[in-house]
Amino acid sequence: MDRRSNLFPRNFKEELALAVRAEGIYIYDEKGNRYIDGCSGALISSLGHGVREVTDAISEQLEILAFAHPSRWRNRAIEEAAAEVAEITPGDLNYIWFVSGGSEATESAVKMARQYFIEKEGAGTSRHLVIGRWNSYHGSTLGSMAIGGNMPRRRYFSPMFKEHPKIQAHYCYRCPFGLEHPSCGVRCARELEDAIKRIGPQYVAAFIAEPIVGSTVGALVPPDEYWPMIREICDRYGALLIADEVMTGFGRTGKAFAVDHWNVVPDIMAAAKAMAAGYVPTGGVFASERLVDVFRKGSGAFMHGHTYNGNPLSGAATAATLRYMKRNGLFNNAFIQGEALGKAMMSLADIPIVGDVRGRGLMWGIEIVYDKVSKSPFPRGKRASAIVTAECMRRGLVIYPSGGMVDGVDGDNFMIAPPLNVTSEQVQEIVGILEQGLYSACDILLKTPV
Repeated sequence: MDRRSNLFPRNFKEELALAVRAEGIYIYDEKGNRYIDGCSGALISSLGHGVREVTDAISEQLEILAFAHPSRWRNRAIEEAAAEVAEITPGDLNYIWFVSGGSEATESAVKMARQYFIEKEGAGTSRHLVIGRWNSYHGSTLGSMAIGGNMPRRRYFSPMFKEHPKIQAHYCYRCPFGLEHPSCGVRCARELEDAIKRIGPQYVAAFIAEPIVGSTVGALVPPDEYWPMIREICDRYGALLIADEVMTGFGRTGKAFAVDHWNVVPDIMAAAKAMAAGYVPTGGVFASERLVDVFRKGSGAFMHGHTYNGNPLSGAATAATLRYMKRNGLFNNAFIQGEALGKAMMSLADIPIVGDVRGRGLMWGIEIVYDKVSKSPFPRGKRASAIVTAECMRRGLVIYPSGGMVDGVDGDNFMIAPPLNVTSEQVQEIVGILEQGLYSACDILLKTPV
């Protein structure tokens, strides 16, 4: 980084390459080096880069109407986007509240759940708690961090939270209950009922979770029974089910939304990232007919808002992105290429530092370990995921690293999640480079004792 820059970077101690242009699934640095965007930025750039249909739609909208505050105006762009989204949302999730990103989406979803019970039961309702999970991430605002359970991200700021309860995630590779599926009876799902009963159903407004856990654990897929069980428990105790599809939504897992794999319809769903494919910061909260009807017959107004929610540029970008996805069959391509990617990724399981390979569609993760038998992680000081990332970058592949999932401190994982229009040849190239990067990281990480 240029020492004279006035930019406040994410990390003053990292030297990052300068991205100067991008095209398709590739990003180029200032030296002309080409990199495969193997994680779509942060599972955002699902169309890749430079799609003219989307950039033209945004440019045309800029000339027509760039902004009109949603407290005083409707605009066609956002209404067209809402119609495009409603065509693919599960069940009766037909109403969309537009925001500018994932953190806003999950926080808006939580506030919507709270107000739903106020509208339904009156201002004196005691339903206000949102049960989350450990090893989850729902955003970086204080509200969204309070319902999340990723310790590395929470640690500095937790004294500022209004804390919410947590249960364990479906981390089968390191089952927190010391059990094995299927003899476990999906204990991780049944823990939600235990938590609701312990807290008192009258205090619980909702349960929030990612259908497939994203960056915090690295593409963690639940047992098939998990989400249907969670849906039934929420129904039994009158709590709303909020699905966080910020990473998994809009085709990433081979279906429109990840909950579609289990035919589960949440009451509220939050999404962002691929919703406008990174071309304009956009997100949304999708609400069920039942929930919206309570608002409509009650006060009529959601007591929440941001300056940019429902802005015309987000509408134009979202509508153009979805039309491109539908016209080019990208959800089906994600399924087909995801099968190929998963099979190729599984072939890396014999590499000494690869502990677990998991995922679905075009969202795959690898957990890095020091010892396969004991599943012992590298200590944080070894920076294992950072080393794998650097070795892949040196070879022209960008991956998405994370860590801290084992005990809140140690643990390393990364995800591979290329754009939804990736080809079979590109999938093989990605896995080939990844294999080289992992073996090179082995040589570095295993040189010295842990």
